[in-house]
Amino acid sequence: MNTFSMTGRVALVTGASRGLGLAMATSLAEAGALVVLNGRHEPALVEQADALRARGLKADVAVFDVADATAGQAAIDSVVKKHGRLDVLIANAGTTVRAPIEDWKATDWDAIQGTNLRAPFLLAQRASHYMKKQQHGRIIFTTSITGIQGRATIHAYVSSKAGLAGLARSLSAELGEHGITVNSIAPGYFETELNAPLLADKAFVDRIAGRTAVKRWGKPAELGGAALFLASDAGAYVTGQQIVVDGGLTTSL
Repeated sequence: MNTFSMTGRVALVTGASRGLGLAMATSLAEAGALVVLNGRHEPALVEQADALRARGLKADVAVFDVADATAGQAAIDSVVKKHGRLDVLIANAGTTVRAPIEDWKATDWDAIQGTNLRAPFLLAQRASHYMKKQQHGRIIFTTSITGIQGRATIHAYVSSKAGLAGLARSLSAELGEHGITVNSIAPGYFETELNAPLLADKAFVDRIAGRTAVKRWGKPAELGGAALFLASDAGAYVTGQQIVVDGGLTTSL
């Protein structure tokens, strides 16, 4: 029995047109799942879904802004109506603003909390409605090591990711009896398009690599294994946890 098999499962991954979201979706698709890629820009999503299908994998797209609560919940309804079920929700989409505390605007704070914390809760709320009927489900939030260690100027991001880890714990306590696990994955520094400005700063890249036990940044595909573990039957007895995937950055002096 292959407990990592995702055959027959349907997974919705938000923020999946590129980077870590796409990497996690790809890992699930390679294990047999039908993955529904979410993002705001349809051409990018279609391109990635076509690339997966060209490899013989199963993929679909769901175009919506996670910050739009009505659109997100309607999208989950649509996925279930079209594919008959929803087994996995990976709430990965996120955003940030960088500014000294005196320059922060309340509107920026609210927007980040809305995308990074409120949206995953509302998506989980709707997804769990269907997962309860199945008595099976996996909800995974993408958090961040900055929610553990903190970092200057990204206060809303840090607080939203710390809150998301707490949300996973509270939801796990409520949903476990329905066969639904809820966990979070906290990535460290990965070589993604989103991190392009950081990757352009060689001194910063070298400083992070030097602090990391494996002495390098992560490759997006290296996050896929953690997502597959939590989404599959292999992780059926793991819930309420935050798995850190950071090459040892938070555990090395």
